[in-house]
Amino acid sequence: MKCLPVARLLLAAAAPIRAALSWRNVNIGGGGGFVGGIVFHPTAKGVAYARTDIGGLYRLNADDSWTAVTDSLATNEKWGSWGVDAVAIDAQDSTKVYAALGMYTNDWDPNHGVIARSSDKGATWSTTELPFKVGGNMPGRGMGERLAVDPKNSKIIYFGARSGNGLWKSVDGGVTFAKVSSFTNTGPYIVTPGDSYNGDKQGLSFITFDSTSAVANGATSRIFVGTADNVTASVYVSTDAGSSWTAVPGQPKSYFPHNDGTGPYDGTMGGIYRYDMTNGTWKNITPASGSDLYFGFGGLGVDMVKPGTLVAATLNSWWPDAQLFRSTDSGTTWSKIWEWGNYPAQNWYYGLRTENAPWVDAGFISQDSKRLGWMIEALEIDPLDSNHWLYATGLTVFGGHDLTSWDTVHNVSLSILAKGIEEMAVQGLASPPGGSELLAAVGDDSGFTFKSSSDLGTPPKSPWMTPMWTTSTDVDYAGNKPASIVRIGNSAGSQQVAVSADGGVSWNINYAAGTTQYGGTVAYSADADTILWSSSNAGVLRSQQQSTFSAVASLPSSAVIAANKRNNTVFYASAGAAFYRSTNTASSFTAITGALAGATSVRDIAAHPQVAGEVWVSTSSGLFRSTDYGATFSSAGVGKISDTQQISFGLGSGSTWNLYAFGTGAGGAKLYASADNGATWADVQGSQGFGSIAACRVVGSGNVAGQIYVGTNGRGVFYAKGVVSGGGSATTTLVTSTTAKATTTTTTTMTTTTSAVVTTSMPATTVKTTTTSSSAAATGTGTAQHWSQCGGVGWQGSTACVVPYECKSQNDYYAQCL
Repeated sequence: MKCLPVARLLLAAAAPIRAALSWRNVNIGGGGGFVGGIVFHPTAKGVAYARTDIGGLYRLNADDSWTAVTDSLATNEKWGSWGVDAVAIDAQDSTKVYAALGMYTNDWDPNHGVIARSSDKGATWSTTELPFKVGGNMPGRGMGERLAVDPKNSKIIYFGARSGNGLWKSVDGGVTFAKVSSFTNTGPYIVTPGDSYNGDKQGLSFITFDSTSAVANGATSRIFVGTADNVTASVYVSTDAGSSWTAVPGQPKSYFPHNDGTGPYDGTMGGIYRYDMTNGTWKNITPASGSDLYFGFGGLGVDMVKPGTLVAATLNSWWPDAQLFRSTDSGTTWSKIWEWGNYPAQNWYYGLRTENAPWVDAGFISQDSKRLGWMIEALEIDPLDSNHWLYATGLTVFGGHDLTSWDTVHNVSLSILAKGIEEMAVQGLASPPGGSELLAAVGDDSGFTFKSSSDLGTPPKSPWMTPMWTTSTDVDYAGNKPASIVRIGNSAGSQQVAVSADGGVSWNINYAAGTTQYGGTVAYSADADTILWSSSNAGVLRSQQQSTFSAVASLPSSAVIAANKRNNTVFYASAGAAFYRSTNTASSFTAITGALAGATSVRDIAAHPQVAGEVWVSTSSGLFRSTDYGATFSSAGVGKISDTQQISFGLGSGSTWNLYAFGTGAGGAKLYASADNGATWADVQGSQGFGSIAACRVVGSGNVAGQIYVGTNGRGVFYAKGVVSGGGSATTTLVTSTTAKATTTTTTTMTTTTSAVVTTSMPATTVKTTTTSSSAAATGTGTAQHWSQCGGVGWQGSTACVVPYECKSQNDYYAQCL
């Protein structure tokens, strides 16, 4: 039986309960992910929407920026609503917009898809649940808009489903839908049968109305539907307002709509064909042939003001770059946006500006031949402005306002026009007290550093580079040396550990890592001499003083890990429901039997940034708290918050610390905050959607009181600032110790370098700790060391601090040498 510790616990001063916080995006800028479709309103100038695969729907603003409009729909229960498989607008009412929402059609997403409808440009929404799933992040998501509103009858809406579910129709403006039994081709193409992701039928790919056709029974008579079928037919037409359907004769059956693959990753050959609806004939107008045709085609934009003018883009021309073609004679002749000069030089018929997201140039454009992008499937010319065009890539949105200059001087101005689109999947966050304000590890784009809170509104000049990995999976800092940072990458084949000594501004490869280990999470010791790495493929690894990473045999693979932020020797870990602790800089770990009673799995571990002995654990049963380095735990927030996910400390009022936790509380499954060690919890999320809370990352600011960051799986990083509530009068509490059984040999060896003096009686065989400095004893003589207590109500110890530190009050009950 273990003994309880003697510990001084710091509680935040009480504050009134406040409303949920007001959230906004950290401005990483530039988009950061794949935009599958862009739709302009045909008659209302400036009305347009961009849909993303995991980041929701965005509305275009007059200044070329974008506003996210589907955040409120992406709740924990409906997290798939950030996947947008199609968007449609009402040609007769520019305030109305519709979206098909749902992220996956496989088991990853448990929810059916919905058709969302808005009559105020996305400010508010109503939804209709479909009897099947929708796949905004599934293969084939960029082939076209599979949702469309009849331009002659706003009550009629068609939706082309995936997974063999066919064509669906609404006759009441999207309130209800019914299957169209007369349309029988369900789009049976499967990329890889049996594969968990690529193994589903891709279904119907687009629906478009011929607005010039006659009206039949109050509806547009001619309708085209595309299918993922390159064997039977990929394009069907109805000339009787959807009563019957036939395959368009003469179509090129070797292709899906726009490619020999369905995109956005595949497609190595393609063509462009023009269909004459009057004569019922097809003409091949592909702008390349022979050895020059080594790619498929993606985006295709038509100028509605100048008939016969169009722009087309390659889908995935991986070398040397994407190509864009323009024709002003219906595809009879084409011109390119770049051509070979004196090889390998290229003649660029465009200028490219990246001031809206300078990191795109620093990390991608200047580092690669692919300046114009890849995965280009959305390309549109403003139907009311021949000079305005937009096209999207797997990284960002490009566009400009002088497109017709292509026809005269053959030189256009391209800019990154994705301001406001924040589509990154955040893998890890950190906010070191006394260090950089925010470190964000992200998928696809490496990661970013924001040195101060004032930088949060300015896009970074550079991503994390040297090394730059596709994805950084985690980041951590050294508690006693906040400028020392470590991050982990997910690109096998090279060392996937990097360190920084300047707060994440510059980086160096840590050559102690091998070239086959990758991914996972990382913990940095307080003095930055030991890295503990729970890798994705090689178990838990350890390196000290840049020695070669070696396996930590005492921990299971994929263990959750954390470092004590003040005591350099202490690390924590958990696997399943077991809690482990190391007091020898992660050389070995010992399981603490029965530490987390009732828990079946551990989700996260958070060590207090300043109190060395305090550690919190998030579990399936809720939160557990220890004030003795994990030797014993008590349940926290019982009856108030349960089934918790990621947790974090953050600087609170008066230099106290708040605790933030994703979990289930009075307001449902969302983000809560406590300023009184879990006695009371406030809903700080409100109506802001963060998607699945299990996929979110949270960190409280270590430098700005009340500021908090949430990393999402698709909408980048949000932040907010406000006072966190406390329950009743909060005072410093002294927890008295119990006596160990006489049969247990004990030793008092756990001393700290922090503000709380934690003296613990524990079995001598369990604790072996070396400390860098000890807290001052509670005597009236001597000098208190750095981080030690030096004052407060009832304090009898030294009030003088060693040079150059000063005794600074934290609250009425505690002063500290800082």
